[in-house]
Amino acid sequence: MTSRQRLLAALNRQVPDRLPVTTHHVMPSFLKRCMPGTDSPGFFERFGLDAILWTVPHRPDTQASEFYDPDQGEIGFLGSRRIATDQWRVEWEEVPHRDFKTTRYRFVTPGGCLGMVLQADEHTSWVSEPLIKKKSDIDLIGHYMTAPKCDVDEVNRAAESFGERGIVRGHICCFDVFGQPGTWQDATCLVGTERLIMETFDDPAWVHELLRILQQRKKTFVRSLAGARYDILELGGGSASSTVISPAIFDQFIAPYDSELIELAHQAGQKIAYHICGGIMPLLEMLAAMGPDAVETFTPPSMGADTDLAEAKKRIGDRVCMIGGFDQGHYLAGCTPGQTRSEVRRCFEQAGAGGGYILAPSDHFFHAEIELLEAYTEEARTCTYD
Repeated sequence: MTSRQRLLAALNRQVPDRLPVTTHHVMPSFLKRCMPGTDSPGFFERFGLDAILWTVPHRPDTQASEFYDPDQGEIGFLGSRRIATDQWRVEWEEVPHRDFKTTRYRFVTPGGCLGMVLQADEHTSWVSEPLIKKKSDIDLIGHYMTAPKCDVDEVNRAAESFGERGIVRGHICCFDVFGQPGTWQDATCLVGTERLIMETFDDPAWVHELLRILQQRKKTFVRSLAGARYDILELGGGSASSTVISPAIFDQFIAPYDSELIELAHQAGQKIAYHICGGIMPLLEMLAAMGPDAVETFTPPSMGADTDLAEAKKRIGDRVCMIGGFDQGHYLAGCTPGQTRSEVRRCFEQAGAGGGYILAPSDHFFHAEIELLEAYTEEARTCTYD
């Protein structure tokens, strides 16, 4: 099988010729530090991994007076060109800070301005001042924000060029400047996770109103995906994990919104991988019931979560493709190649039976040893099906 055929077989819960082996995102800081001069395609080729091409091109709706934001500046890792109108503009400025790159953003509308601050280091970025401060702020968002559409032609050009080297992935649109693909997860970036959790008790109607506003934007994007040659798109995010929220919050504030997006994606001919990087075991059946084609990342207890791969395979492995499960924190750095190979075997033995499993780290890694990456991929290629 080609890498593309192998990954698609697993996504369709079929048995490939051997265990598919890949990674989630290839982080720029890892390449810069450990493999200078190598890009993401070069990383996959260097280690013989089953490759993934990430592309997230957006387009404006010119009939709705939308245009590409001419003042966006540098487009970061996995970013997209921002969509603006005369009534929804984003201004930004760098703010001096001793330790971190700090940027203040202003969302300018006829009804008023909203502000947020992002900070970043060499590995990642985060919100240091959330956008939504007053509850009435969501009225400005609902009335004026733009909704990006997928640039189908650009996706298809990328897929044609990538060929059989692997699959093409994207994600459901995030909020401008900073967000996550899932509806709840996007909201936590705008409000703050702790505050949003408390508001589910104090003012659940307001939380639902915000979620409906953000979901409507995502629905517009999902409907535009028809004809795009994506193999799978990501929905979800870590702030919906059971190490952050309760199953009751998941059931009331996440499943109803994201299951609708999954159904719309299927109507547009697209597959969805639901991403939960954190606790997952109490959520398994709810996740599967939402209808995604795949679930990731099955983070193990040694990485601070709770996944029992064998138990997860038993409970939902006949309903979704499982992606992840490998402990990248302990077995891609600071151990022997033999230990890395044993971790690969553990994952295969617990989740590989009958296919429908893709070996991958349980989310990003920023540090890894070349020798252990070689052991990771080499051992996976020996994991074959009888």
